[in-house]
Amino acid sequence: MFLDEAEICVKSGDGGNGAATFRREKHVPRGGPDGGDGGKGGDVIMIADAHVNKLIEFRHRQKFEAGNGGDGSAATRHGKNGKDVVIKVPIGTVAHDARTGEILFDFVADGQRELIAKGGAGGKGNAQFANSVRQAPTFAQKGERGITKSLRLELKLLADIGLVGLPNAGKSTLISAISAAKPKIADYPFTTLEPNLGIVQLNDFSFVVADLPGIIQGASKGKGLGLQFLKHAERAQALVHVIECRPIDGSDPVANRDIIETELEAYSNELEARPSLIALSKIDLMPDARERAALIERLQKHNIKVLPISAVTGEGVSELVACMAEIARRTPQPQTVRVIRPRPIQTADERWQVQKTRDHYRVSGEAVERMVAMTDLENDEAVQYLHRGLERLGVIEALRREGAEHGDTVFIGDYEFSMVE
Repeated sequence: MFLDEAEICVKSGDGGNGAATFRREKHVPRGGPDGGDGGKGGDVIMIADAHVNKLIEFRHRQKFEAGNGGDGSAATRHGKNGKDVVIKVPIGTVAHDARTGEILFDFVADGQRELIAKGGAGGKGNAQFANSVRQAPTFAQKGERGITKSLRLELKLLADIGLVGLPNAGKSTLISAISAAKPKIADYPFTTLEPNLGIVQLNDFSFVVADLPGIIQGASKGKGLGLQFLKHAERAQALVHVIECRPIDGSDPVANRDIIETELEAYSNELEARPSLIALSKIDLMPDARERAALIERLQKHNIKVLPISAVTGEGVSELVACMAEIARRTPQPQTVRVIRPRPIQTADERWQVQKTRDHYRVSGEAVERMVAMTDLENDEAVQYLHRGLERLGVIEALRREGAEHGDTVFIGDYEFSMVE
């Protein structure tokens, strides 16, 4: 079974909690704080692997969770870092945010490695908070929570040349003649229900050819499995239109060429404009030279070269392969592409904001919410430390400017506080 789309859920590991402990040694009456830090949560990493060619694994497994970090302990022993989880995907996989549809990463090279979800930071132990003024802190940080993401994976096969045409045009026979690919071949439409890749070797140069399932009229509007097939053609750097010289249904080869061009253009103007050739297939069924020449003349359009071939007898195949190799040399595959959404540089007070509603105030911002989430709110000393941190950031003053008074309700992330002066 060929699966070219899948949805998965990933979660990076939570950071371990820091420890709030004190030295308890013989003959050391005033042992200081010695709580160790929590370990970092494991990351979720995705790698493109040339040995993986389908997304079928994700039909059976949709959830991937990295390991949590271990908690810190006494004697400044740090918690163990959580185990990373590595997900292998085929080359040509595009990872989208399932909620927004945004492209996160495009895996186009073997070994390309991307961080999908970073593990949570480990909380600091109380030994980290000791200073000349606060010599015996009784609090430690909680570990940062990991990140959960829903991803939509889409496989678009990477090939130098894509073979496109109507069902039963001879694409599978051609790829089996020029490469070691062994697709299913039969004398009826829709023999090919999933793309086939073949490596073609010409002297010291090799290139990848994709035999794409037959395109039918209306494919660009989703008729049949058109959209699933056309997206694979997007990755091909050039296209070979395989046109049957004498279709068994009696249709006109020129009209068949126009159907393919129309569907490609309707799907993507860029796709229709790719470098292309026309392979006039099964030419052994048309021995008359004048009839051949007349058909070739009718097929020629926009200076696209027409090459008569027979994959069965081998006629014209070597010339076609040479032309395909020339195009593949001129249009190499793209290098590794990493999609990064730039963020504007923010000043300290732009990293958070205060909003006033009818009955409460809300402070939002990644840094502030993270600070609160990692605070042990059951420990009074930890809460005082948090309050001083919010004061240093200017959050308390901003609340005052918005009219917050003693006793008013303030929300930060998922937590509710009362304003205290």
